[in-house]
Amino acid sequence: MDESKEPTVLDYVKALLMPWKGKPPALSAKQPTADQSLVEPKEDLSTSPDITTLEMKVEEKGEPVVFPSSAEERLKLPIGWRTLLAFVLAVIGQSFLEPPRQQVSVALIFYGLAVVALIFAVISKEWLLAEYADHTATPMAVTVNRNPILLSLPLLLLAFIFFSGNRFTTLNLTLWLAGTISLVAGFYLPSRTRLSLKSKIRSFFLAPQVIIRITPWSILVLLAIGLVVFFRFYRLSEVPGEMFSDHAEKLMDVADVLQGQTSIFFPRNTGREAIQMYLTALIAIVAGTKLSFMSLKIGTALAGVLTLPFIYFSGREIGGNRVGLLAFVLAGVAYWANVIARIGLRFPLYPLFAAPTLYFLVKGLKYRSRNDFIWAGIFLGLGLHGYSPARLVPMVVVAAVIIYLIHRQSEGNRREAVIALILLAITSLAVFLPLLRYALSDPEMFAYRALTRLGETETVYPAPVGIVFLNNLWKSMIMFFYKNGNIWVHSIPNRPALDVISAALFFLGSTLVVIRYIRQRHWLDLFLLVSIPLLMMPSILSLAFPEENPSLNRSGGAIIPVFILAAVGLDAVIRSIERRYSNGYQRIIPLGVTALLIFFISSANYDLVFRQFDRQFMAGAWNTSQIGAVIRGFSEAQGNPDTAYVVPYPHWVDTRLVGINAGFPLKDYALWPDQFETTLSETRAKLFVINPRDEDAVHKLQELYPTGWLYFYDVELEGKDFLLYFVPPAGTEDGTVQP
Repeated sequence: MDESKEPTVLDYVKALLMPWKGKPPALSAKQPTADQSLVEPKEDLSTSPDITTLEMKVEEKGEPVVFPSSAEERLKLPIGWRTLLAFVLAVIGQSFLEPPRQQVSVALIFYGLAVVALIFAVISKEWLLAEYADHTATPMAVTVNRNPILLSLPLLLLAFIFFSGNRFTTLNLTLWLAGTISLVAGFYLPSRTRLSLKSKIRSFFLAPQVIIRITPWSILVLLAIGLVVFFRFYRLSEVPGEMFSDHAEKLMDVADVLQGQTSIFFPRNTGREAIQMYLTALIAIVAGTKLSFMSLKIGTALAGVLTLPFIYFSGREIGGNRVGLLAFVLAGVAYWANVIARIGLRFPLYPLFAAPTLYFLVKGLKYRSRNDFIWAGIFLGLGLHGYSPARLVPMVVVAAVIIYLIHRQSEGNRREAVIALILLAITSLAVFLPLLRYALSDPEMFAYRALTRLGETETVYPAPVGIVFLNNLWKSMIMFFYKNGNIWVHSIPNRPALDVISAALFFLGSTLVVIRYIRQRHWLDLFLLVSIPLLMMPSILSLAFPEENPSLNRSGGAIIPVFILAAVGLDAVIRSIERRYSNGYQRIIPLGVTALLIFFISSANYDLVFRQFDRQFMAGAWNTSQIGAVIRGFSEAQGNPDTAYVVPYPHWVDTRLVGINAGFPLKDYALWPDQFETTLSETRAKLFVINPRDEDAVHKLQELYPTGWLYFYDVELEGKDFLLYFVPPAGTEDGTVQP
């Protein structure tokens, strides 16, 4: 090394990897020291020319040491084989947990060996997970704008009064929005860059020009967006291919909205929050998909996509831009996240609002930013209008603040955190106000579904409640590696929630974060780990029906920390390669390994979503779309949709779904056998759809209509066949009219 040249930071940041002989010269005054921020999100160096620069605090026995920076010297470094070995061992262990074999004892052996390898990686200073440095932030401002706040109080009070009757009206919506905006305006701090932004806008209009800068990072981001959009929308009309009864309930609620019934809470089918109903109604009109399964699926797929940017932002706060982008991709292609986003029910609304709530909460605590707490409160309040598991997100918020307070000794920090929590609560309460009014007027209906799972409203606990809780907790915490439950409509029963590689990366990332917490005791690491069971509590607390736990839908909020930790694990694997190959053309090696791993992960999840889940879902769902198509064809041929009927049979098709699929969403095609005689006065052609096992219905129809024709409709899927009994119009009994 040329001693005449001033040492760069690059010479110091590698010291934990391999100490070098000789005493280094002193650091330049312009260079960052160990107590300066290394995790400033706006200057994340994972995208800079040397991605290893400034990644770790460097101190070896009180003195920094020099690390070789030339390509020739770096080639002498061994690859991070211990970290790679831990990853490979975890992948092998997880492969033994894949159905159908699931050899738990063998998997535990390999996972144990992976832990040993990680410990040796840490001891040998091979561990490459960047540590935190506290961000230097100015104290949070305590000033408020009193006039908007004073204005908001009567507006919100009047809105609360006029929200009676479980209806949104022009008046109460105007009062609520005006009051909420006034409240936020009173607490929100103006941006310091507002004037410069105005200047930029003015300059643009004076001399319009658009500069597009294409960098390797922007190309990676575009590729990542394309990949996750593909996974969310590819074959959306086919996967899943059938509705079940819950979809009928949702579309009936949407029909109510389209007919002018603007409810705050929809009490049908044990009660539902409002956001999905209004979103689907909007899509039905704008996209022209009307009252259909596709309208539901477009809305939930969009929710799944919009969750991902906030997973990226949160991952960036944990480990920089690269961790954020990796979390974005892993969550975007994941079977778990894709299935709950495609099913057409409210499931993805839980992570959709939990993700920005947690992101702004962490950012607010980290940088002592009041505006971020306000945004967290807004998204928390909106989430409560989305999907009932979001009612436990306030518990996660409180837990985050408590963990922050425990790790912060400064009285000023603690006081600011408490004030910020109060501000967040006030904001979320204002946004939640319409549903709060309903909850107070009809608490039994509002809490009914939660109480049936948490309490003994419908059944008694199968065991002492403490034992049930601990058992549920254990099953939920191992679902990533073992079994994600047995609910076929939104999961592949009894398989891990993660694919083999993602599960191994999640294990690796979780272990590394635990080690980092032990070494540094940073509050964010502990919160990241604790948030997983907290966000899964809606599933864990199914104490009266423990067979419903674990469930991917009620655990959906845990998607956020789980895939951030998996990204941390993948980032550690990449770093273990970069410690040797990160200069010049050598960067192709870690980049190629990353691309290969993402390819394998994407392929595995493609198979899980578009083959395995699709196949088992269609085997379990009733083929109401085929029956609906038959009735639609009959209606077009005969010019009449009112003389087709579906004869109900236990545990068979939902006749409301037949009407939706036939293009008549408000028509229930059910006609029970004891109602057959009511059709005798009808002279037009008639079509009866019958379950093949319903011999009594067939015999009764043959007695009533001896000139009718019975057809067996053969379906490719086993057990999905059905019978058609066609009755020709009156006066054509000679058989000249064909069905």
